[in-house]
Amino acid sequence: MLARTLKVSLVALGLGLAVPAFSETLAVDGQVAVKPSGVETPQRGATMTAVEAKFGAPANKSGPVGNPPITKWFYANFVVVFENDKVLHAVVVGG
Repeated sequence: MLARTLKVSLVALGLGLAVPAFSETLAVDGQVAVKPSGVETPQRGATMTAVEAKFGAPANKSGPVGNPPITKWFYANFVVVFENDKVLHAVVVGG
């Protein structure tokens, strides 16, 4: 479990370094919240088929890397990270 957590953390870190993300972070009464971007993104756990049906074909795809296989699909306003064929994260990019 620790190895998987470490792999996911490294993928998230790599994604953060590779793709600039813009968001507004708010701190209210010691609680941190991220202001919604207004860009609709796929929900965690959605399948590749469901994402493509709802959002269309991505502009670009990166092939599967590692075990479990991690794949990234690039859209105009967001990047979707899949583990196997399920959405792991969707990150809004640009600004």
